[in-house]
Amino acid sequence: MKKYDVIIVGAGPAGIITGVTAKKQYSDKSILMIREEEKGLVPCGIPYIFHNLNSVDKNVMGPKPFIDLGGEVITDPVVDINIEDKTIKVKSGDDYSFEKLVLATGSKPTIASFIPGFDLKNVFYIKKSYTYINNLFNELKDKKNIVVVGGGFIGAEVAEQLAMHSNKKVSLIESEDLCFSKAFSDELSKIATEELKKSNINVYTSTLVEKVLEKDGAVAGVQLKGQNDIEADAVIFAIGYKPNTELAKKAGVATNTVGAIVVDNYGCTSEKSVCAVGDCSQTLGFLTGRCDYIMLASTATAEARVLGYNLFGIKIKNSFTGTIGVFSTEINGLAMAAAGLNEKSAALVNIDFVSAKFSDIDRHPGAIKDASPLTAKLYVSPSDGTILGGEIWGGKAAGEMINIIGLAIQKGLTVYELISFQVGTHPLLTNAPTKPVLIKAAEVAVAKIRTSNK
Repeated sequence: MKKYDVIIVGAGPAGIITGVTAKKQYSDKSILMIREEEKGLVPCGIPYIFHNLNSVDKNVMGPKPFIDLGGEVITDPVVDINIEDKTIKVKSGDDYSFEKLVLATGSKPTIASFIPGFDLKNVFYIKKSYTYINNLFNELKDKKNIVVVGGGFIGAEVAEQLAMHSNKKVSLIESEDLCFSKAFSDELSKIATEELKKSNINVYTSTLVEKVLEKDGAVAGVQLKGQNDIEADAVIFAIGYKPNTELAKKAGVATNTVGAIVVDNYGCTSEKSVCAVGDCSQTLGFLTGRCDYIMLASTATAEARVLGYNLFGIKIKNSFTGTIGVFSTEINGLAMAAAGLNEKSAALVNIDFVSAKFSDIDRHPGAIKDASPLTAKLYVSPSDGTILGGEIWGGKAAGEMINIIGLAIQKGLTVYELISFQVGTHPLLTNAPTKPVLIKAAEVAVAKIRTSNK
C-alpha cells in the first residue's frame, strides 16, 4: 500500500487549486489527486459548448499545473474511505493511505424525480462530466424542439446557446416570476428575462412542469400546469445542484442540513485528518453566518487557496468569514453581474439598507464605436455606509467591476471611502473620470443616508 502525505479526492477547480497551492507551499510533501474521468470540464464553460465553442474538447480542464509541480494523479473512482485507518480504496481494488485527506468531490445536479417522466429517454441534465456532456452534445445535434427547465444561470445560458441554432426551437420554463431571481434583484431579473425573450427563446415564467410526456419510451413533450403542452424531443433539467457527499457521509464525516460537509474557516472537518473544499463543503452567508447554497468555481478556488496554504498549520489568515456570492453572466450581448445582498435577500433576514443607482456610458466620449450603457447599483447600510451588495449591467466591463464590489464587501468598505476611490481611466477602456458609475452611485447613497438621518 502506497502512502501519501496528502490525498485529494476530486480534480475540479477546488481540487486542482488545493493541489497546486499545497505543492507550492510544501514541495517536499507527497500529494496524490484521484479523479473519476481522464478529462474534466470548465464548469462555467459547459453552456458554451453548445454553440459558441461548438466543441466539448475546447472546454476541457485538467490538473497539468499540479502535475508540473510534482503532484501525482490517478483516474480510478474512490469507493470507500476509512478515516480511522487513514486509507482509501479505489474501484480497481487498490488501497492508498494518507496523513491528510482533502474531499473536493463537488456537486451533482438535482434529479427531477418528483416529475413523472423524469427518467425517459432524451431527458438530460447538465452534469459536470466530460463523458456525459460529450454524449449530450452529440445527442442534441439532431433535436429540433428542446425544452430547458430552470431559469437560473445554467438553464438560461444553455437555452440561449441552443437557440442560436436556426434549426432549433427552444423553450425555457421557470417556476418563479422571473429568471435569475435567486441571484439578481427584481429590477435586474426583469432585464435579464427580457433579454432571454429577445434571444429566440420561448420563455415561460411562473410556470410548472407537471409531467414529461412520452411516446415509445422517449420524450414527446412537457405538460405545463394550466397551459398548453409543449412538443419536445429533448428535455434538459437545470433545477439546481446539491453537494456530492455520499463518500463523506459513509465515512462518518459530519454534514449539515443541506447535505454539505461541515468545515471551519480553514476547511477542516469534524475529523482531524480530513478537510473539505468547494461545492461539497458548507458555505455561510457573509452577514448572517447561516448556511448558504452558493456553489461557484470562484468561491471554491478562493477556499482552495486558503486550504492549500494551511494544510499543515495556519500560515495565512482567512480574510473572509462568509461567502459573498459574486455572479455574472451575459445574455443577448448584455453583461449582468451581482455580489452580496439585494432587496430580496436583505428582506429575508430583515437587514436594513438603502439602494443607489447611477447610469452612464462605459467609454468616453460616448461616440466611441464600442461604447455601451453601464449601470451600477449599490446596496448600503444606512447606519454606517457599509457596502452590503451591488449589481452592474451593460457592457463587458460589468464582469470585472463586480469584483471591485465583491472586494469592497469583503473588506467592509463604506460609500464614504468609495467616493475617494482613485481610478485609472482611458477613452477606449473605461467610462469618464468625471462620472465613474461606482463612485457616482456611492454619492447617491451618501445623499440618501443624509436625507434619512435628518
